[in-house]
Amino acid sequence: MKVIVSTGKRKTAIAQASVRKGMGRIRVNRVPLEIWPYEIGRFKMLEPIKLAGKKADALDIDVRVHGGGVMGQADAARTAIARGIWTYLKDDELANLYREYDRTLIAPDTRFKLPKKPLGRGARKKRQKSYR
Repeated sequence: MKVIVSTGKRKTAIAQASVRKGMGRIRVNRVPLEIWPYEIGRFKMLEPIKLAGKKADALDIDVRVHGGGVMGQADAARTAIARGIWTYLKDDELANLYREYDRTLIAPDTRFKLPKKPLGRGARKKRQKSYR
């Protein structure tokens, strides 16, 4: 049986999706996507499947995602799912559709969190001066 493994990243979240022929089941960390607790994240992860339409109905997708926050994980899983479907079907028309809809479905999101700087609590915030 043919199995495609694809990855997606967003900030510190990393997702691996394995796509195989099946009955259209989608699981994220062994939880069916229909009962995923975060609704906005669920809708984000469903986007590549809805765009693929009937082509993705006969595919089982298992996603393992870790690291980052809820929305970072959703974006990473979304990219992994889209790449997996595209690679499994070998469909350039689908790739063009994904790119027109949102480039981050196939290409990684290049934004990242700035590192913390010295004398501050974060990347931008600094300790106040009190000499004036």
